[in-house]
Amino acid sequence: MLPAQATETPYIPLTDFGDNPGALTSFYLPVTQASNASHAGDLSLVVLLHGCIQDGVELADKSGLTSLALDNHFAVLVPQQSYDNNVKGCFNWFASQDTKIDSGEMLSIKNMIVTTQEKLAAKHVYVIGLSAGGAMASAAIVNYPNLFQSGAVIAGLPYPCADNLIKAISCMKQGPAQSVEELAQFAKAIHPQQTRWPSLSIWTGDSDNVVNANNAQMLASQWQVLTQSNAKPTVTNESGYSISRWKDPQNKQSIELVTIKDFGHGIAVNPDIKHGGEESDYLLRAPISSVIEVIKLWGL
Repeated sequence: MLPAQATETPYIPLTDFGDNPGALTSFYLPVTQASNASHAGDLSLVVLLHGCIQDGVELADKSGLTSLALDNHFAVLVPQQSYDNNVKGCFNWFASQDTKIDSGEMLSIKNMIVTTQEKLAAKHVYVIGLSAGGAMASAAIVNYPNLFQSGAVIAGLPYPCADNLIKAISCMKQGPAQSVEELAQFAKAIHPQQTRWPSLSIWTGDSDNVVNANNAQMLASQWQVLTQSNAKPTVTNESGYSISRWKDPQNKQSIELVTIKDFGHGIAVNPDIKHGGEESDYLLRAPISSVIEVIKLWGL
């Protein structure tokens, strides 16, 4: 019996993207040929940053992101960490040399994004990060707010939460040692003239014993200060999860915080619906799909 053939469009290695001090690799899924001419000049690129011990392309496939991209005609970029850089294959979100602006892994990721954006003529760039990748996504949107239209941090942490491994473990278990104001001031110090910050979707499980849900709340609060959004969110309670939403001074939604009940550490998938993803390690069944909801929120 022949092995099953993959039905997904293959990802293409991105081999020439300039300086690569973080020694990362990368793959991208171009926009499908079926997209019509009306998409020209208005293409979107979604960057996916995987968690520890994960293959990024496999995460894209199993989360539903690949099939959504094929159906909705947006491109996907998947930076990939190696076990040579981190024994668990995690992005080094707790190492300042890899998270500071234009340094280490952060510069590699930026160069991958800019190169792919130019190659595909993508107008808007979005980033989704899971766990360690979520922490890197937080760092990326703080370092390069003008590069991204919006971001999604899933089971991740605010930046800067830690600059060494001991602080990282503490932050994961308890939340940041910094105050909300200190987290916001750090970002403002990098970009003192910045007036526009990307909108942000934040996801957490209330039973996550790897990354304390306090990190999600602190990230939302950091972003509330940066975006000058209303102090009190509007809270909607659904079956199995709740969503808190904040609006900026222009009355546009700037932040959402999705808290899933009785949910552990991972990205939410719902195998019962189209593009809902499949269950696997750190891809956990829920009444809602993280990727579907984020892509819908972004209007892709």
